[in-house]
Parts: sequence; structure tokens; C-alpha cells
Amino acid sequence: MGYEIDFLPVGEESKGGDAIALRFGNLRGVREEQTVMVVDGGYTDCGDALVEHIEKHYDTDRIDSVVSTHTDQDHICDLKTVQEKTQVGQLLMHLPWEHSATMERARTSTYWRGQLNDPARRMLEAAMELEALARGRGVEVVEPFVGIGSKDGIFTVLGPSETYYEQLLTDLVGPTAKSAAQLNFEAMMRKILEAARKLVPETWLDETLRDDGTTTPTNNASVVSLLDVDGVKVLLTGDAGILALTHIADALEDRGFTAGDLGFIQVPHHGSRNNVGPTVLDRLLGPAANDITRGLAYVSAPRKNPDNRHPAKKVTNAFLRRGYPVHATQGASLLHRHDAPDRSGYGPATPLPFHHMVEDDGGA
Repeated sequence: MGYEIDFLPVGEESKGGDAIALRFGNLRGVREEQTVMVVDGGYTDCGDALVEHIEKHYDTDRIDSVVSTHTDQDHICDLKTVQEKTQVGQLLMHLPWEHSATMERARTSTYWRGQLNDPARRMLEAAMELEALARGRGVEVVEPFVGIGSKDGIFTVLGPSETYYEQLLTDLVGPTAKSAAQLNFEAMMRKILEAARKLVPETWLDETLRDDGTTTPTNNASVVSLLDVDGVKVLLTGDAGILALTHIADALEDRGFTAGDLGFIQVPHHGSRNNVGPTVLDRLLGPAANDITRGLAYVSAPRKNPDNRHPAKKVTNAFLRRGYPVHATQGASLLHRHDAPDRSGYGPATPLPFHHMVEDDGGA
């Protein structure tokens, strides 16, 4: 039994996103012996590329499951095209109105929708649109909480749990949620700080990545899933942050997982340094060591990275220290495969190097 995972390039210049196609099963056999999936669909210009890729390389226009990890535009927008131009069997997506009275009220009332803060309103409207399209096309909609997966157990959702998801929704829509003005101001300040940020030295023994990075409730609500084919374990992380990934490490350890068992991991949130820290990486990847390769990592990254954010150099260094060299899309498709037929036009990819100069976090 084998698998293929394709990370397609998303966005132009310094804007990136996620669009992933995968299949597993007997890849030298007939379509009925394989499961084909899409995990996120990038921006609105990515759907056609995903559909064409699957038709060309998987020889099918039928997708068994589409996974919407979360509702950010760089992940969800062209899942609409994927549904319109292929035969989709199942859509895995969260329905926020099923887990929040505030979201349910806003779903049924334009007035109350207008009272939501911008992130909550964007989440709700994106989910409503995608769900309506699926229902209209007769596609089964399933919420991807812990334990949901393929019937053969090869693909499994590890997080979020329903309880954690509901907590995140409370944080998103609650009275202490940040206003649009606050969020815009913080985004502006981040851009100013990023533009002014200089690079500082880092050595193999001196890691500057910290454990105090934070991300949004929307990102932490990302579906994190495990593919386990013939003992080869693949972890797909969406935009999950440290808190969410800590829950994932707990879930893996409950399954008998040992740090470093992963054969492949998606670097969360395009390599943002706010999404991972040394402690959770040690639990997932194992401790830093010299001259060791435990697996490999892919990151969906834009062509350009002027602010050293996606991917952050200190993040790719952290993965490399722990034996997971990072390969970045940066405008090109990446293929990872196991027990799969050769594919014309694809060859070995070059991992990102160890960076001796990394982003200065200014002690903050």
C-alpha cells in the first residue's frame, strides 16, 4: 500500500496558502483500490489547478473526501471550484453555528451577523457558503473532530476535539474578543516591526525559537490529521498553533506514538514562528541532534519572503535540528510519495539550508 501527497503552489510574490492533493491505497491498481482527498484549496485561482492536477496525475475526477481545515481565505476559497468541477463524496468542515449560540443567531439574522467582529463574521460567512454549495450538490457534510476518518483507519482526524473547538469559538466571539480596529492596528504594527526587524546570529547549538508564540482562534481551530500507511506516519497541520499542537502531541502519545515517529510533517502556518516552539517540536519530532534524519517536512510558502515570516528561518532551522529538513513550495509543486509509481517530470527537491542569521524577536 502506498501514498502520494502533492503540495501545490498557492499565491504570487509574498502571498501564500495551502492546496494539497493526496491519494493512498494500491496506487498501481484501479481507482476503486484508492482513496483520493483534497486538503484545503488555496485562493480563488487554485481550484482549477487542483482539479487538473488530480485528473492528470491521479487519473480521476472523483474525490472521496475534501477537508477544509479552517476558513481563512488562503485555505478555503477555491474549494468551491473543486466541488463544482469534480465529483466529491464527502466534505469535512466545521459548522460553527452548531457549537455557538452567537454564531447560530448570526447565521439566521443579518443584523446579528453585522454585530460580529470581523474574524468571526468571516469564519461564519465562509462556512455558510461552502456548506450551502455542498448541500446543494448532494455532498455529505461531516464535522472533522477527533476520531473522524476513513473507514480503513488510514486517515484520522487528531484535532480539534469538539470541546476545544467550542472553547475557541467562545474566545472568538466573546466579550473580550478584539475589535476590528484593534486587529487592524495590531496588523499594522506587526508590518512595521517586521519591516524594521533585523537578522541575528544563530548556531546549531543556540536555538532562538521560543515557546511563547500565539496565533488566532481561527488558526487553532485547524483540522490536524494523520495518515498512517504501512507504518509511515504523515501529519498534516493546517495553521494550528502551539496550544492546538500540544493537544495533538497528547493524542499521538495516547496512541503509543514516540517523538520522531513521523515520516513526514507539514510545517504549520507556512512556517510562522508564532505557531511552533521547541517544547512541542521536541514532543512531535524528537530532540535536536547532530547528523540525524528522522523524516522530512514540507511548507507551503510564497515565492518571496521579504519579512522572513513564511517560512521563518528560525523555524526551518528548528525542524532541521530535529532531523526534518524542510522543503518549500515557493512557486513549485512538491511531491512526497511512498510505494508509488514514478512520475514523469518530478525529481528530488532541495531542502532549505541551515540559516546562520535568523529573525530577531527583540526579546519580546
